[in-house]
Amino acid sequence: MSEFRRPIESGVPDPFPFMHPMLKKNYGRWEWHDRPQVGVLRHVAQNGDAVWTIKAGTQRQMDVFTIRKLCDIADQYADGHVRFTARSNIEFIVSNENKVEPLIKKLEKEGFPVGGTGNSVSMVSHTQGWLHCDIPGTDASGVVKALMDELYHEFKHEEMPNRVKITTSCCQINCGGQGDIAINVQHTKPPKIDHDLVANVCERPAVVARCPVAAIRPALVNGKPSLEVDEKKCVCCGACYPPCPPMQINDPVHSKIAIWVGGKHSSTRSKPTFHKLVAAGLPNNAPRWPEVSEVVMRILRAYKADGRPWERVGEWIERVGWPRFFEMSGLPFTKYHVDNYRGARESLNASAQLRF
Repeated sequence: MSEFRRPIESGVPDPFPFMHPMLKKNYGRWEWHDRPQVGVLRHVAQNGDAVWTIKAGTQRQMDVFTIRKLCDIADQYADGHVRFTARSNIEFIVSNENKVEPLIKKLEKEGFPVGGTGNSVSMVSHTQGWLHCDIPGTDASGVVKALMDELYHEFKHEEMPNRVKITTSCCQINCGGQGDIAINVQHTKPPKIDHDLVANVCERPAVVARCPVAAIRPALVNGKPSLEVDEKKCVCCGACYPPCPPMQINDPVHSKIAIWVGGKHSSTRSKPTFHKLVAAGLPNNAPRWPEVSEVVMRILRAYKADGRPWERVGEWIERVGWPRFFEMSGLPFTKYHVDNYRGARESLNASAQLRF
C-alpha cells in the first residue's frame, strides 16, 4: 500500500488513495450513466463494469457517533467507500447491484433519507453558523433543519421542473454561494463600536482595509486610538466584525433574514447568474424560522406548478417576468427590491421606469 501524502492547505486533495477500486480502474473511461431510482446513480464503463452510487441526506455538523454509524453501514452494506458532497449528502459506492436495496433500507431505518438526485430539492448547503463561525448573525444549520423538515417529500421525489439548489448563509458575506433560492442574514444597522476595547483588540489598518466600501477610518475617541464608521457609506455587511469584535454588528432586533432567488453556478443551457432579492426583513426567529420556511415554500410551489421541464428557477422567472413572479408567489414588492447602491451602476434599477 502506497503511503498517503501529507495534507496541505492549498489545492484539491488527491482523490485516488481513497477512491473505490472500480472508480479508479475505470477513471476517465465511463460510457454512460442513468438514475435507476431516486437517490441512485448508475455508471457503466466502456468495458462493461458498473458502479451504483446511493445518495443520502445528512446533517452537515455531525458528532463522532453519527460518523462512525455511517462508516459501519458502509463496511457492512456497501464496499466500505463513502464520500461527502458539497451539499452535505453522503454517497455510498457499490459495485454489486444486489447491495443497493439492503443499503437503502438500512439508511432509511437509521434516519438518513435516500434521494436528492435529478429534479429534486437536494440538501441545503450552508455555512458554519453559531457552532464554528466568528461572524454569524443566525444559525445556518438550524435554518437548514427547519427547511428540510418541510422539504422531505421533495428530497425523496423527482417532481420539480429541474434540480433545485438551496443555500443558506449566516452572514452577508455569503460564503454559502449562489443558489436557486438563498437564505441570507440581513444586518440593517451599522456596527456599534465599543471604543474602550478597540485599541487593545483590533489591528486598525486591517479593519480599515477589510471594509468593501471604505466606510471605516481611524479615529481618536476619549484619548484612545479607535475607529469610526461613515454611516452614509456603510452597507451593513459585517465584514469589520471578525477582525474587530468590538465593532458589534449582530442585533437581536435589527438583524433580519432575506430571501434571494435565481442564482446559478453552472453554465448548462444558460450562463451563470447572481441571485436577486425577493423578500427582505424576515424575522431571525430561531429555532424554527417559520416565516422563512413559508416564503421558501411559496416560491417552490409556484415554480413547481408553472415551471417548464428543465427550467431552473432563474430561467423560469426570466420567462414569466418579475411582476408575474411576485404575483404567483404571493410576495409583496417593497422599496428593498429597488437597487440604489451607487457602486452597482451596471445593474441599477432605480429609474422611474422600473424594468425587470
